[in-house]
Amino acid sequence: MYLLDASVLIVAHNTYYAIDRVPEFWNWLRHHGNNGEVVLPEEIYAEVEDGNDDLAAWMAEDESKDCLKFGEEADSAHVTHVLAQYGGNLSEDDLIKIGKDPFLIAAGYADIPGRTVVTAEVSKPTRVGANRHIPNVCDDCGVNWINPIEFLRQLDFKTGWTP
Repeated sequence: MYLLDASVLIVAHNTYYAIDRVPEFWNWLRHHGNNGEVVLPEEIYAEVEDGNDDLAAWMAEDESKDCLKFGEEADSAHVTHVLAQYGGNLSEDDLIKIGKDPFLIAAGYADIPGRTVVTAEVSKPTRVGANRHIPNVCDDCGVNWINPIEFLRQLDFKTGWTP
């Protein structure tokens, strides 16, 4: 199961796979969502759906929600463990900066086999506190992660794709 970060969809829509230019990509996502292979934790889903562009409108469609919104509630112990990887004494501003990333990482937690976080963020191991990136926190938690290009390779996306 692939757990998508908001960055994956935002970057895809804003660059190479705009909804109005490459609709087969978005149909491909729904197809894999219907198969239970691609999901977004509810907190991450809300980040994208709350926008006011074509991507947000696509996310708001029942067909997208039904297949891509992960129905599993966040495990508070996992979220707490993930937050600890950002360091102690996090301020309110730190928590705002970190955003919903701990929910994404917690959904892919190491004691749940077969889950992989997909993020467009790149590893920056020297970052500390609220500036840490998803790949580095995933590494500290033992959570598998990949970038969007590897995700496309693993699920074999090609333009012209049809179900």
